[in-house]
Amino acid sequence: MLEINGMKATYGKVEVLQDVSLTVGDGEIVGLLGRNGVGKTTTLKAILGLVRKTGGTVGFQGEDLTGKSPHKIPRCGIGYVPQGRGIFPNLTVEENLFIGLSGSPDREITEYVFERFPRLAERLGQYGGTLSGGEQQQLAIARCLVMRPKLILLDEPTEGIMPILVQEIRREILEINATGVSILLVEQNLSTAFKICKRVYLMEKGVVVRESTTDELKRQPQLVHRYLGMAA
Repeated sequence: MLEINGMKATYGKVEVLQDVSLTVGDGEIVGLLGRNGVGKTTTLKAILGLVRKTGGTVGFQGEDLTGKSPHKIPRCGIGYVPQGRGIFPNLTVEENLFIGLSGSPDREITEYVFERFPRLAERLGQYGGTLSGGEQQQLAIARCLVMRPKLILLDEPTEGIMPILVQEIRREILEINATGVSILLVEQNLSTAFKICKRVYLMEKGVVVRESTTDELKRQPQLVHRYLGMAA
């Protein structure tokens, strides 16, 4: 589905991605893990064309996305839930949900989203900035689902979420994936990555240095400590 080969990217004159190669298959949840500042979020933005790529290729479902304009890439079926959620605090839940649509949302997708996130249906007229952190994350994911993506780039979905709601977010991600949506997940919460990903890539200084199954990684705590700075 998604195939990245040797991708490089820069911020100004600084090369932040030096050699990123990874794949996400149909129906997979794949993790992209590493310490803060190694280039995980930049990788997602480079896929979307939000950061200038200077080398390598990005393919999605057989189509070359390498030189596509950022506004055209979501139309190919790639959704993005950014770190920090990126909702509009002064717009209502309803306005946030449907802001990316050119027309009225169809009934089928609306019912699906509200079935996934019933709290949002109860708060349609409420301003996004008044929601709890967990509700804002639900809104960010729901806004992405409205666009009917085939692949979601999900950046730190449990960051800043109360521990009691983390399990709920994990469950929703798994249920979305069960409908056939593939997911590339950036996540600092190792427990979340281990519970919902079967395969992960490890990053260090702008380079993907290792591919592993989560089961293999659990058996190699020295790698977890080296690349993530924490115990498995």
